[in-house]
Amino acid sequence: VQLQASGGGLVQAGGSLRLSCTASTRTFSRYTMGWFRQAPGKERDFVAASKGSGGSQYYADSVKGRFTIFRDNAKNTVHLQMNNLKPEDTAVYYCAADNALISSSIRYSSEYDYWGQGTQVTVSS
Repeated sequence: VQLQASGGGLVQAGGSLRLSCTASTRTFSRYTMGWFRQAPGKERDFVAASKGSGGSQYYADSVKGRFTIFRDNAKNTVHLQMNNLKPEDTAVYYCAADNALISSSIRYSSEYDYWGQGTQVTVSS
């Protein structure tokens, strides 16, 4: 499975961006899709995830209420709508896919089988 992420850019604090990630699989709806981010010198952190087959969405506390993950299964795409962006949201954002029948550790990068190339998000103060 190949993942292609897009939508990053430079935005002022308080602004919005929408990231998109398209997957090359016919069974996209079954995959748990996640977004992670990595700032310079820091570990890759969980941001949000959407379980496959109509499952729930999950968010890191730091983005809850500001970010929304949603998917378009017909287009094999998962989006991350980011509102009220803060300078601390600056990072490279990665999308990831997990093809496990049961995804139990979706907040951990080790759970995911496939990764996109990353897209830079920079929030200026």
